[in-house]
Amino acid sequence: MGETNPTEQFDPSGAPQQRRTTMMVIAAVGIALSLFQLYAAGIQPLGLFYQRSIHLSFIMVLAFLMFPVTGKRQRGAIAWGIDVVFLTAAIASGAYIVINLNEIFARAGFWSQTDIWMGIVTTLVVLEAARRSIGLGMTLIGVVAIVYGLAGPRGALPAVGEWLPGILEHRGNSFDRLVGQLYLGQEGIYGLPLGVAATYIFVFVLFGAFLEVTGAGKFFIDLAYAATGRKAGGPAKAAVLASAGMGSISGSAIANVVTTGAFTIPLMKKLGYRPAQAGGIEAAASTGGQITPPLMGAGAFLISEYTRVPYIDIVMVSIFPAILYLGTVYLFVHLVAMKAGMKGMPRADLPVVRDVLKAGWQFIVPLGVLIWLLVNNLSPMRVGFWAIVSVVAVALIRAMIELVWLEPQRGTSLTRARATAAARRGIEILGQALALGARNAVAVTMACAVAGIIVGVVGLTGLGLKFSSMMVAFSGGNLVLALILVLLASLVLGMGLPVTAAYIVLIVLVGPALSSEFGMPLLIAHLVVFWYSQDSNVTPPIALAGFAGAAIAGSKPLETSLQAWKFAKGLYLIPLFMVYNPEIIMGGPVPYVIYSGAIAVIALVGFAAALEGWLFTRMGWISRALIVPATIAVFHPDFFIETGGALAMLVIMALNWLQSRRGGTVVGVAAGKGC
Repeated sequence: MGETNPTEQFDPSGAPQQRRTTMMVIAAVGIALSLFQLYAAGIQPLGLFYQRSIHLSFIMVLAFLMFPVTGKRQRGAIAWGIDVVFLTAAIASGAYIVINLNEIFARAGFWSQTDIWMGIVTTLVVLEAARRSIGLGMTLIGVVAIVYGLAGPRGALPAVGEWLPGILEHRGNSFDRLVGQLYLGQEGIYGLPLGVAATYIFVFVLFGAFLEVTGAGKFFIDLAYAATGRKAGGPAKAAVLASAGMGSISGSAIANVVTTGAFTIPLMKKLGYRPAQAGGIEAAASTGGQITPPLMGAGAFLISEYTRVPYIDIVMVSIFPAILYLGTVYLFVHLVAMKAGMKGMPRADLPVVRDVLKAGWQFIVPLGVLIWLLVNNLSPMRVGFWAIVSVVAVALIRAMIELVWLEPQRGTSLTRARATAAARRGIEILGQALALGARNAVAVTMACAVAGIIVGVVGLTGLGLKFSSMMVAFSGGNLVLALILVLLASLVLGMGLPVTAAYIVLIVLVGPALSSEFGMPLLIAHLVVFWYSQDSNVTPPIALAGFAGAAIAGSKPLETSLQAWKFAKGLYLIPLFMVYNPEIIMGGPVPYVIYSGAIAVIALVGFAAALEGWLFTRMGWISRALIVPATIAVFHPDFFIETGGALAMLVIMALNWLQSRRGGTVVGVAAGKGC
């Protein structure tokens, strides 16, 4: 342990000591949860309700310990009294199911009064834990869902039902029926979303924590700098690559921004990017981490469960779209750098690829193990378990090489004291990783638990079918308008919900319409909603990743969010391309798949150039305006129209290249200079 702060040591209130004790308890609970999850993932799988109820109880205990009721770090006696009540209820909610599961199954839907009371307690505790860990918005949506489920002529709240518009009317549910469904039904708190969070998602979040604690973040950043640092706009390009690498295993755009952005944003500013641009680039790149294989955040596991498509297939079909998105962000970065005349970083300031790989080879091995096991159709939970084992194994091998071979070569002898210190350090890192993984899982698990409430209410009331009918009515059967409605709904939901919860709610509400009414393949419908659910990270007015980037860059949040929105345009266009060119996802004749991929690249390059006003040289307003209808044509389902749009873009880009060779500016600049 480090030195004790004198101010803390003699603080008469005892608050620092209280915080240290609380942190130790949080670490202990986190380690216990992670060990339980590893046991269930790799040694002895548990029944669904056992796994989910124990997992949620642990997570809620962590939530109440990590986030005091007052919102302040220090708890007074009253705050501790309230939190102890919630902690007790959190433990009891899971313990009741574990102890009485056989009797509950035997009752087969005829709930006892104790079941109902425990259901009420659990629902309240879940809503409060969600409020503390992910914000009031998620809790309010959960409460609205419950009120809606009770509203109706035969429900517990008939008066509320009178206020519902005709299309939203339903007969209502009694209090007992709704609570029983939410607590003990297969669609409810312990339903599919929580099931995925308690199995696949947690194990991979823990895998990311092990990589993070052992230094993978620095490895990815150094490798990205070594690869791109000397190019124009090098730090920004490194941010794209590092964010894709780290984001694909962390599963959180915001965490990715603060992790990699702490290194990349200051260097981007130093190179010449405006603060808002630097923060926006990092936010857009970090958002790409959640759609980049092999892990893709929590949503990919949910897509697999909902569609019954093997997880490895989700990974494989997502590779090309992810490359398109990250390539678009990379292109924006390049265009901004070329337009501003930026240069790369000096070679002396950059790491060498060989040295980076020599120092961090142990981070590549677990990713290779993970991909190999996925390809061999092992269950994702078991894959995560063995991936974590491989992280520990290669870290141990690395430490042994350092101690036994490299240190003696440097003139440092291996003593018993040094070996003991190294072992203690290894155990400490192991504990940090186990605790960090559990803490990182709190938000996503609570989001999935409240999403279970929403899913349960949707199932009881038939809201999904009604919402689908409304979407068809409002869009007039036009698929483009329907997709715009989905995009707007995802943006509104994203203001109050985490990305994973927004995806679950949206797919439950609009998924049936996209598949049945508009004839969209089920997998593509899920991928479109999954991609659009990411937009709350980069779309004003609530752009969470953009706000995180602004905090690091020292720029205005709204201006940074607008930049992130611009750089992340692929997030809106690529799903549209999936819809009208399903061959790039579903497969088809190889020539046509290659053709579809090629025109997608052309469309994204042209659109990025038009937005930035630069490709090989500055683009005039006429050229930029002509690209807009050409882009629309590329996304048209008719083969000849999309081919014509692609050819028009190629002609405009070729003219821009010829103009750059002549040292001038392409046609139309006289009408107004590009931005």
